[in-house]
Amino acid sequence: MSDTRPPPVYKLRLVFGETGMIGPGKAALLDHIAQTGSIAAAGRAMGMSYKRAWQLVETMNAMFRDPVVTRARGGAQGGSATLTPTGQEVLAAYRRFETACHNAGAPHAKQLQSLLRKDETGS
Repeated sequence: MSDTRPPPVYKLRLVFGETGMIGPGKAALLDHIAQTGSIAAAGRAMGMSYKRAWQLVETMNAMFRDPVVTRARGGAQGGSATLTPTGQEVLAAYRRFETACHNAGAPHAKQLQSLLRKDETGS
């Protein structure tokens, strides 16, 4: 009988001591900001308030050597937000990290999944 369970999901976080961390949520927020050009729209797309999205952006801006997101105050048409070159580099490096971990970990994840009870989804 073949295993019909979905493959395991990786949720990788990099913790930099006391200075901060980046994981799938912050990476997704950066992705959404890049796509929408707006912190508010990025937050809405992720089901979070503007305040929470802005707090995460402020945390990342303080964490890295240079800001990862810049914001332009808006007039009648509202403001905008863009990833800086550092923000683009942070996001790209995190995505490469995810891919490398997934590729290296796939055989181990498959082995762990094979050890689950038949009625377990692993969650």
